[in-house]
Amino acid sequence: MARTLGSHLTATEETWRVFRIMAEFVEGFETMSHVSPAVSVFGSARSGPHDPHYATAERLGRELVRHGFAVMTGGGPGIMEAANKGAKEAGGQSIGLNIYLPAEQLANEYQTVSLDFRYFFCRKVMFVKYAVAFVCFPGGFGTLDEFFEAMTLIQTEKTERFPIILLGSPFWSPLIDWMREYQLGQRPYIAEGDLDFCEVTDDAGWAADRIAEHYNRQIEARKGEAVPGPHMTAEGTLAGREPRRASQGGPYEDLTR
Repeated sequence: MARTLGSHLTATEETWRVFRIMAEFVEGFETMSHVSPAVSVFGSARSGPHDPHYATAERLGRELVRHGFAVMTGGGPGIMEAANKGAKEAGGQSIGLNIYLPAEQLANEYQTVSLDFRYFFCRKVMFVKYAVAFVCFPGGFGTLDEFFEAMTLIQTEKTERFPIILLGSPFWSPLIDWMREYQLGQRPYIAEGDLDFCEVTDDAGWAADRIAEHYNRQIEARKGEAVPGPHMTAEGTLAGREPRRASQGGPYEDLTR
């Protein structure tokens, strides 16, 4: 049974919906192509101004602008608002990728660049395509979703490695310990070194410095390249190779790499 039980759209109407999706991508690509290299910041919408993480996110926004980065969030309250606020008050680009929700998202007032999305997957593309790093504060399902998606993109080599900074060690360290024990230690669900894709800290200044260091090193490396970088897809990930079919032969292990 389809999940969209209440939907009565015909196949033709569903097909025409593709144009609305295209419009979101076009507007997103055109708008984001004019922003500075951005850092995507995620965290709970429920962390108010009295939450210590709110002040840390504000500081992060300011520090990232100091290094020349734009700050990109989901545009909502809480950590998103704090990061946007820090960026705007520091005179930088403060981007909000707002989302249509049944309960209606309250967009924060600190956005200098604002986009509205009906579709989560269009919005997700912007977070990845135009970001040079991810910073995740403590949060709920959405924050964990963005964190694990970034880890998956790097693990599968669908994107080049970029900094994933987890701010708030009391929140994140137990999760990393769990992954180390149950995903790496008891069963080989992940590979040795996969947990090195992310770094845990409580220092917003260190996080911004770490991102700037990685970005500047990458820029210098690109200057010395004799050939263009790897081919990228429109969504900002590496193109990759066509999946091999079992009928093409080769050991089973090769098909799962």
